[in-house]
Amino acid sequence: MTEATQNRRADTGRGRRGSIDLHTHGLPDWLDPVVEAARTVRPTQLSRFLPPEDGRGRQSAVLILFGEGPRGPELLLMERAGTLRSHPGQPSFPGGALDPEDGDPGTTGPLRAALREAEEETGLDPAGVQLFGVLPPLYIPVSKFVVTPVLGWWRDPSPVGVVDPAETARVFTVPVADLTDPAHRVTVVHPSGFHGPAFTVESALVWGFTAGVIDRILHFAGWERPWDRSREVPLDWRA
Repeated sequence: MTEATQNRRADTGRGRRGSIDLHTHGLPDWLDPVVEAARTVRPTQLSRFLPPEDGRGRQSAVLILFGEGPRGPELLLMERAGTLRSHPGQPSFPGGALDPEDGDPGTTGPLRAALREAEEETGLDPAGVQLFGVLPPLYIPVSKFVVTPVLGWWRDPSPVGVVDPAETARVFTVPVADLTDPAHRVTVVHPSGFHGPAFTVESALVWGFTAGVIDRILHFAGWERPWDRSREVPLDWRA
């Protein structure tokens, strides 16, 4: 990502909340490795599933929101409702598909979408979020989504919780210390043959796309600790 892109500004369409301001000024020092990782990481270092070159795929975005909790740095996650047809009960980042009003998927559309979806799903106040980076778009073959991970700092935390029980079962934060703890790390095995990193945190099994992105952030930020990749947790076909 270029310096110009890192510092772009765009109207969110929410006049009362001002503009989207993507910058790194005033971040806590512990986020420096994440800023550097976002600046230098290549798409192939994040995933082997990259957006189709022909432009296919539904554009979407997720908000990877770092905050400061009682136990230090933490991430905001949500758990999908158990009644959903797609990945019921699976923890994820707030996010979803871009709407037409979000704008250009290649510029500021993902920024708007990440904040909008986070507000709709968790009640988060976007005014308290400082966006500071964007990771390369990735691809989820099973759903055909092209997902842009948007990085944010929860500068002014606001109350969060379930907005629509039909969509979300719960909203919670996870200390980064738990995510880096080898005792909370496992490899999930899906009947389809998929093997991937996972985290057993906050009474949840975080796996799939969300766990893959967290795993790569921990690795490239230098926060990863050696863990036993032979510890496997089987999934069933409903997962």
